[in-house]
Amino acid sequence: MNDSLPSVGLGTMGLDAPNGAETIATALDVGYRHLDTAQIYHNEHVVGAGIAASPVARDDLFLATKVWADSLAPDAVLTSTQASLARLGVDAVDLLYVHRPIESYDAAETLPAFDALVDAGKVHNVGVSNFTVDQLDEARESLQTPLFAHQTEYHPLFQRSQLVDHAREHDYTLVAYSPLAGGQVFDVPELQDVAAKHDTTEAAVSIAWLCGMDNVVVIPKASSEAHLRANFEAKELELDDEDVAAIEAIDEEVELYPE
Repeated sequence: MNDSLPSVGLGTMGLDAPNGAETIATALDVGYRHLDTAQIYHNEHVVGAGIAASPVARDDLFLATKVWADSLAPDAVLTSTQASLARLGVDAVDLLYVHRPIESYDAAETLPAFDALVDAGKVHNVGVSNFTVDQLDEARESLQTPLFAHQTEYHPLFQRSQLVDHAREHDYTLVAYSPLAGGQVFDVPELQDVAAKHDTTEAAVSIAWLCGMDNVVVIPKASSEAHLRANFEAKELELDDEDVAAIEAIDEEVELYPE
């Protein structure tokens, strides 16, 4: 199994039948090797079909899914994950997340079930999503498996430097979802200026800014081949210190997915 996180992966929320599997296969053809789905997206079977339709070997992919809040009791973790594997058409996933620390989540009970899945070879790495720093510390203490990743909303309009600092301090990866702020990055003057300077798009600037941070990778969503390719290639854009300072100074906070 693949045990590394590429700098740009594909967020698959909203990729459904009948075209979702084709989009997944196209993304793999473009060069994506990190696919991110979740039980609550109701499209694991679509992601699995896209993987099956691609000539890319399973061992060359980093495949992640997430256990939803209603399945975080220990027995439910085990049974729902087995169902996820069946829908994805794989024997194991590279990364399994706690999707949100709500409802049936209890660190002391939930996370040992994730450890058990690692021990059973069903899961290669354990992650969490939408956690606070305190919840991250609690999770690290409750896990035997090293925390591999924390997935959180992160974009120029919702900057989470405290979470990046924590990831660096404890040597895990921050996975930034919604890096384009649901399309709102196109209307931000600071990003427009940086994009014009580099003759590129605000989307590319946002992705490049995140990819330029240590311990951070991004999982933008896209469905067309043009957008898939543009997002994937944005990691090659090199921003200078002035660009980064301008982005970090954006004085606006827009959270798309609050609890």
